[in-house]
Amino acid sequence: MTPGEGVGLRLPGGVEVPAGELQWRFSASGGAGGQHVNTSNTRAEVRFDVARSPSLPPAVRLRLLQREGPVVTVVASDRRSQARNRELAVARLTERLAGALREDRPRRPTRPTASSQRRRLEAKRHRSERKAERRLPARHDD
Repeated sequence: MTPGEGVGLRLPGGVEVPAGELQWRFSASGGAGGQHVNTSNTRAEVRFDVARSPSLPPAVRLRLLQREGPVVTVVASDRRSQARNRELAVARLTERLAGALREDRPRRPTRPTASSQRRRLEAKRHRSERKAERRLPARHDD
């Protein structure tokens, strides 16, 4: 499989990015591995140009630009196989873009319960008494 072939990315909301929009670069992976690591380009780097992608709807593009920037790059060099590192890179890129598109639920402000307020004040009082016991007693010179 050449880098431009195959399925691209499937993002939440039915957004699909064709594989042709992904730019690949392969290089030698660092670290231990002996001759294999010295002779094989197993490190996979995938780039996705968010700003120029024609397959992204405007709302999705804007959100990704705000959260990830104009170009998203992911690297995988965990495995000895270039194919496996390519799969890992695509999975990481998909996860990163999906995370950027995830909408956080708005926080609804809540009030502390009466019992939690009482426990908090009791703990403060207890702490204050403990610290007061550590102090030297006040001297009264009559």
